[in-house]
Amino acid sequence: MADSFIKWFPDSLGLEQNKAARWGYEQGLMLKALERVWQRTGEQKYLAYIRRTIDYSIGADGSIQRFKLDDYNLDNINTGRTLLTLMQLPGPRQAQYRQAAELLHHQLDGQPRTQEGGYWHKKRYTHQMWLDGLYMAEPFSAEYSQVFNQPTGFDNVALQFAQVEKHLVDPKTGLLYHGYDESREQQWANKTTGQSPNFWGRGMGWYAMALVDVLDYFPKDHPGRAKLIAYLQRLAPVLAKYQDPKTGAWWQVSDQAGRKGNYVEASASCMFVYALQKGVRLGYLDKKYAAVARKGYQGILKEFVQTEPDGTLALNGTVSVGGLGGTPYRDGSYEYYLSEPLKKNDFKGVGPFIMASVEMELAK
Repeated sequence: MADSFIKWFPDSLGLEQNKAARWGYEQGLMLKALERVWQRTGEQKYLAYIRRTIDYSIGADGSIQRFKLDDYNLDNINTGRTLLTLMQLPGPRQAQYRQAAELLHHQLDGQPRTQEGGYWHKKRYTHQMWLDGLYMAEPFSAEYSQVFNQPTGFDNVALQFAQVEKHLVDPKTGLLYHGYDESREQQWANKTTGQSPNFWGRGMGWYAMALVDVLDYFPKDHPGRAKLIAYLQRLAPVLAKYQDPKTGAWWQVSDQAGRKGNYVEASASCMFVYALQKGVRLGYLDKKYAAVARKGYQGILKEFVQTEPDGTLALNGTVSVGGLGGTPYRDGSYEYYLSEPLKKNDFKGVGPFIMASVEMELAK
């Protein structure tokens, strides 16, 4: 799949073919997936592609093209993980990669927060935490804290997850709502809890991946580490329960299996397989969850993966977007989540599919 992807985008990673890369979380997701393939295979072509993509965006002074710090948008942080990788490798641009990573961290220093310290998802999404934001910011923040030896950074990472566990977990099902509005002002927000009304598969996928990735960097003796592992151990049986028994995949609206209009969705399924299998491999989860991941991966191959006439692989069935509020207004209803179109070879599906595939290879 990684080679298929490079065939689609031979020069660098753009959202549209034959266009240079832009700065966004989808690019960061794909670059991290390609990094996993490079680490697994040792083939330098993947590293060269990653470096070439990043170099389109980083100026000689360490600035980031098309990045606006004042947006305070957590989506802009994710690609910083690749900067941290590249600045630790030999090369002529180490200083610029470091400067760009420091710029992203500077955004987090000024990121608006809830009264309890949770990051707003974006400055324009006032008082709101979204599940997506944990993947967008926290793996970068944790690795930055490790690389730059800033132990207090881990305290902040732990706080972000604690806020999600406090405000977004449904006590009845164990599933997580997509968003939380501290002010209760949004139309989608429950006036008592501030929660959005539904459980979105990919939203929980972002959260699950964030958990297993931040643990790569957390010090063994940090008190937050055990809590993060406990969150993952709480989530794993929930994911197993809501896995579709027929296909092995997971539903777009997680608790509404079989309801009219609902469907099994590729990106969430790939994210859950990745998180569960990585959790088993690293000893955070009981080995029984390897069977859940294996069933999920087989379901992905059957339901979503196809071979194209030119021999490349394609991934179907990824919902193009999922959000709350904005214009036009997204109300978080069941109908809203089913209204967004499905997309073939969407980065948000392909990236996690590659990462899940690497984990399944490591499990052999």
